[in-house]
Amino acid sequence: MEASSSLRFQVSRFSSFKIWLCLFLVLVLQNCSPALSDSPYLVGMGSYDITGPAADVNMMGYANAEQIASGIHFRLKARAFIVAEPNGKRVVFVNLDACMASQLVTIKVLERLKARYGDLYNENNVAISGIHTHAGPGGYLQYVVYIVTSLGFVRQSFDVIVNGIEQCIVEAHNNLHPGKIYVNKGDLLDASVNRSPSAYLNNPAEERGKYKYNVDKEMTLIKFVDDESGPIGSFNWFATHGTSMSRTNSLISGDNKGAAARFMEDWAEQNGIPKQAAHVNHDGLESSHMTSRLPRRVSPIIPEPNEITDDLVQLASSYEASGGRRLSSSSITKRIRSTQQNRPKFVSAFCQSNCGDVSPNVLGTFCIDTGLPCDFNHSTCNGKNELCYGRGPGYPDEFESTHIIGNRQFQKAVDLFSSASEEIQGKIDYRHTYLDFSKLEVNVRTSTGSQQVVKTCPAAMGFAFAAGTTDGPGAFDFKQGDVKGNPFWRLVRNLLKTPGKEQVECQAPKPILLDTGEMKEPYDWAPAILPIQIIRIGQLAILCVPGEFTTMAGRRLRDAVKAVLTSDNSGEFNNIHVVLAGLTNTYSQYITTFEEYEIQRYEVCICAAHLMFSLRT
Repeated sequence: MEASSSLRFQVSRFSSFKIWLCLFLVLVLQNCSPALSDSPYLVGMGSYDITGPAADVNMMGYANAEQIASGIHFRLKARAFIVAEPNGKRVVFVNLDACMASQLVTIKVLERLKARYGDLYNENNVAISGIHTHAGPGGYLQYVVYIVTSLGFVRQSFDVIVNGIEQCIVEAHNNLHPGKIYVNKGDLLDASVNRSPSAYLNNPAEERGKYKYNVDKEMTLIKFVDDESGPIGSFNWFATHGTSMSRTNSLISGDNKGAAARFMEDWAEQNGIPKQAAHVNHDGLESSHMTSRLPRRVSPIIPEPNEITDDLVQLASSYEASGGRRLSSSSITKRIRSTQQNRPKFVSAFCQSNCGDVSPNVLGTFCIDTGLPCDFNHSTCNGKNELCYGRGPGYPDEFESTHIIGNRQFQKAVDLFSSASEEIQGKIDYRHTYLDFSKLEVNVRTSTGSQQVVKTCPAAMGFAFAAGTTDGPGAFDFKQGDVKGNPFWRLVRNLLKTPGKEQVECQAPKPILLDTGEMKEPYDWAPAILPIQIIRIGQLAILCVPGEFTTMAGRRLRDAVKAVLTSDNSGEFNNIHVVLAGLTNTYSQYITTFEEYEIQRYEVCICAAHLMFSLRT
């Protein structure tokens, strides 16, 4: 009887405990639910070094065999963000301080992610983009035309980029926490000019009339805020080439966008105005703009010693020989550690957009022999392309130009970051496909208004390609705007590959210098099958494209995508922000409008396979 009574008491007490436990859990969950609903996403940021070999490696971008790395201006990074719906879809965007993404790099990164996380991260939801610096190590792509000046594949360049991308994604994954994202836009007027204005002017007048400038001046920024830690990073997209550093530079550098990222991260770490911005006049221009000096070989990007550096010096000098005894921590040690513990890393990336015809050399183009402006239509000086160069705002100091253009992007990013108030809300989604751009059939509108089916063809490089640009002129007697070619260089071309009649007619009016799309020895010279990807985060759509769109081609693509998204009249995409992320996942050179192609400036002399992709829809 006593045992039975005792058992009933214990059961009753245990049941009461379960009831109270359930009530407690319900109350806890009710109290937690508002906090969870306030943050629709998990957000995580990460970064990792990808500097690579700093000597005896050809640099990627200018295709100059004599541009061999011989040191470091400042180190390069891979930066990533991950945005995930709790128990739902997620996306990864990686920005590289590199000339462009590489399909081979992308494949290897995805293999490593699969080994770590299974199918969580894959080609559909991972995008890898380059800032287009022309001052990074080359040799990490897989097509002949992109590694010929580096004399083939460079394992050191490849390995450090693959590892850096993997590690920055791992860091972002491990940092995933509930948070919010905000978007903001604004014009940056003094960091870009059109380097092929004659080609731009061939676009229809009524289309040009819709825009105030002949390059896109708008910067779009997204701000990441951790619910517990506060602001943890930002990514922005703005179009300007990574060519503040010239084709004679031999120091590894992230150029203007890499510099801007460093400035912003330093600013965030210091919780105030960084040292680099301390020399700004009331008109927003640095005093260094107003003076001419000889080029400096020591970059102003390298900061002066800060307080932590001084503390580390003191710490190192405070230790004496211990004689085998354990030394107690000094007050300096405790202070340094206390300032660095539990402090999230701020990650800021300055991503590339439709930069195809956009230059950071904003002072214009001049002949180095006479100091006079270059020819408008062909960018030549007395018929010679190699004498025409664009001038950056720090001319003749390219380090100063890098600093100034980077600082201008940084200042605009800080302004957008500080005033961002539109919260991103909505679904996470993505689309990814592969297209063979060498044989696409496209419906285009003729001059009479009817529809015509046209077909693309394999890639080819024109004579104007060899002329280079005002950011990096070519050599010999090539010039931009050449629609004829010449017999001598045709003879040289034919030693490699003579293009057939169909290819010549398809590429017209471009005279073919290198028939890269049909050159297969020792392996493919140029890509044909390319990845196309769209990432959606709420009302933000990121168009991940494998090349350099010109200003007007990028505008047409953004408008076409926006028109499709808003065509269902559901209202879901009425407030959509569409950004174009160039040089993503692989590289296929330039994409232009049909009208720009007719002029045959440098940007349109690469791959006609992409021509129809940028026609008006």
